[in-house]
Amino acid sequence: MPAFNLMIQGTTSDAGKSTLVTALCRLLQRRGIRVAPFKPQNMALNSAVTADGNEIGRAQAVQAYAAGLEPHVDMNPILLKPNTDTGAQVIIQGKAIGNMNAVGYHEYKSIAKIAALESYHRLANQYDAVIIEGAGSPAEINLRARDIANMGFAEAVDCPVIIIADIDKGGVFAHLVGTLDLLSKSEQDRVIGFVINRFRGDISLLQSGLDWLEERTGKPVLGVLPYLKGFHLESEDAVAKSPQKENTQTTLQVVIPIMPRTSNHTDWDALRLHPDVQVTLVGANEPIPPADLVILPGSKSVQADLAFLRQEGWHEYLQKHLRYGGKVIGICGGYQMLGERLLDPHGLENKDKNTESQGFGFIPMETVLEKDKQLKQRHGSLLLANSQAQLTGYEIHSGVSRFHAKIQPLATLENGQQEGFISPDNAIIGTYLHGLFDHPDALTTLLTWAGVKAAKTFDYNQLKDQEINRLADSTEQHINIDKLIQQCRNY
Repeated sequence: MPAFNLMIQGTTSDAGKSTLVTALCRLLQRRGIRVAPFKPQNMALNSAVTADGNEIGRAQAVQAYAAGLEPHVDMNPILLKPNTDTGAQVIIQGKAIGNMNAVGYHEYKSIAKIAALESYHRLANQYDAVIIEGAGSPAEINLRARDIANMGFAEAVDCPVIIIADIDKGGVFAHLVGTLDLLSKSEQDRVIGFVINRFRGDISLLQSGLDWLEERTGKPVLGVLPYLKGFHLESEDAVAKSPQKENTQTTLQVVIPIMPRTSNHTDWDALRLHPDVQVTLVGANEPIPPADLVILPGSKSVQADLAFLRQEGWHEYLQKHLRYGGKVIGICGGYQMLGERLLDPHGLENKDKNTESQGFGFIPMETVLEKDKQLKQRHGSLLLANSQAQLTGYEIHSGVSRFHAKIQPLATLENGQQEGFISPDNAIIGTYLHGLFDHPDALTTLLTWAGVKAAKTFDYNQLKDQEINRLADSTEQHINIDKLIQQCRNY
């Protein structure tokens, strides 16, 4: 078993659980402690592929990187990928086992818990410490039965708990007190303290509230973490907003539709952070602005999201955009939409089998959704303008696409396989590779293709590491980490 474990639970979704786990993983790693991140159950459309071809939540892959580890399936044994408002694809220890509605999964939790505990104990036997991330809030009383995401799991492995709340949203004292009050006595006893996240201003103005909170609950405030301006960490699920650049005269204008089931939206993080690029995200019922480049992103429900785009006027927009010299990139589901037909013979995305949708028709391609999901890490080189720029990425898709005409591929991969599509007029790119823009060589080449002259060099992976270090430094400044470690060891 590990020398210690610790679970971070939040008063709400997006309270800061993922960021605090990331910071603690980096801080423990700096101290020479072999630490592993763990999240028993994750619900998100952002996922990552491990080296051995398994699928886990994106946040756990980031936390593994912070800990100096390769992501492993045991770090997130249960992943739920919503494909409707009431249902999701259920992934157990890296492999999809099928779709379930909310009621069906609630009944299945007792089986899923076995897989979560198996994965946890494997990590616990390998590492000195395991930092566990909860999901949502432990105070969701309608989900308490069979809970495997929060206190139900903490009690199963007997670990101490920190509850974190986001003061930037408001109501932080009500969130913390209310959450604690809704826990059982045994659950309250394992809460070793609170962390308040994203505080702006003079801490002295908060002190009276902190004193009241400690007196009211009998729990210490372990730290108040400041709001980090401009901070970037790959999002677990929420679509990150794009900052407006000051110098819009020289930026490439990129427009991306946000669909109901948009997936892996970390794909454009490198773009939105690049100094030469302005990314605009367009949601439902919003006007579509002019663009130099349009990106159709991945989707968990391609046919439904394709219908959404048609309803929103994107087909006509793309036709006009291309006619006036614009560029288009389709990634994964967006790539499939650019083809001519999408077929779902097994009912993977729809309850009715043998559904068929007409694509936008820009690529001479037909896609059939198959039962086996493709999960692969990839590297290779781009074939744009004979650049041979290095390329890295990963595949997560059920679709198998076939061309009915000779095409120009986008890339050559590590196994010699050719991947993707470039249109004869050099205006359209299609690919199954997520992370297309992450490698600095590929990013520069793609920006040049899109129309940027002398694109600035930008290393997204270097930025990610700098931001994790910035987060860790700030956390160490405001939480006594060595005291926290000792408290966990003595629990």
